[in-house]
Amino acid sequence: MRAMVLDAPNTPLRLAELPVPQPGVGEILLRVEACGVCRTDLHLVDGELPEPRLPVIPGHEIVGRVVALGAGASGFAPGQRVGVPWLGRTCGHCGYCAEGRENLCDDARFTGYQLPGGYAEYTVADQRFCFALPDSQPAAELAPLLCAGLIGYRALSMAGSAQHVGLYGFGAAAHILAQVLAYQRRPFYAFTRAGDDASQAFATELGAAWAGAAGENAPDELDAALIFAPAGELVPAALRQLRKGGTVVCAGIHMSDIPSFPYEILWGERVIRSVANLTREDGRRFLEIAAAAPIHTHIERFPLERANDALLALRRGQIQGAAVLVPA
Repeated sequence: MRAMVLDAPNTPLRLAELPVPQPGVGEILLRVEACGVCRTDLHLVDGELPEPRLPVIPGHEIVGRVVALGAGASGFAPGQRVGVPWLGRTCGHCGYCAEGRENLCDDARFTGYQLPGGYAEYTVADQRFCFALPDSQPAAELAPLLCAGLIGYRALSMAGSAQHVGLYGFGAAAHILAQVLAYQRRPFYAFTRAGDDASQAFATELGAAWAGAAGENAPDELDAALIFAPAGELVPAALRQLRKGGTVVCAGIHMSDIPSFPYEILWGERVIRSVANLTREDGRRFLEIAAAAPIHTHIERFPLERANDALLALRRGQIQGAAVLVPA
């Protein structure tokens, strides 16, 4: 099979010819139909994630068809469409797993980081952590739901019943979450880099009550601010937009350092919290919402061998919505 491989941090992915993997106990073999390109992949390539399993095939927004089942695997049938997310495996017995917080498991393993990913024509995955997906939508349009959508949903759930929601960084996650908020009739406000007129127009098209540059003042105080851009300086900027009792949620796996800020913008029972990974229950709940809304992802397709071009376009902020690799 063809696969794009990361051999070392800060190097381009390498197109390789590799044997098709064989499913182990409890695993399924998938023919990859599409794989989303996530900002976390950039953090992996840039060496900002600790202890990757190198060489590694990146990619954790995988949509594929079941080809074969390993010993003991069940719940899926050959030919069925399946989604593979970031969370690829947990220990299942630690305190976090027992409490329903498997996303915090210290022995968790992650797809496209410590487990084989979807920048390939085939991959294997633990069937317990996969999701059944519908045949009614193109695979490429479903792929971003498996990380951008899931992390956006978990970030929103941490904001509770917040009605006025700010979205900082209007990329793949935010453009999906915007549609969830519109479906739920919650006003949202899009904060982008200064001068990013295209993203602001995109947010307005999706129903934003206001769109402007981070650092500008929205017309209403926010109940919650969800930060998807990996920029620590957005935290104090978001705090200044919050009403008392509001929450800032940092939704990225990596973020630059948060600068010091005056206590007065935190006072008033404002809260800063982070999102770490996701749970399978997040996936089940979000996919139900995605079907009911329904959510339509805006994507730019790239052939598998142009994975480096897709990553570069993402790095430069040239993607409206999400980039997706299509092996075929």
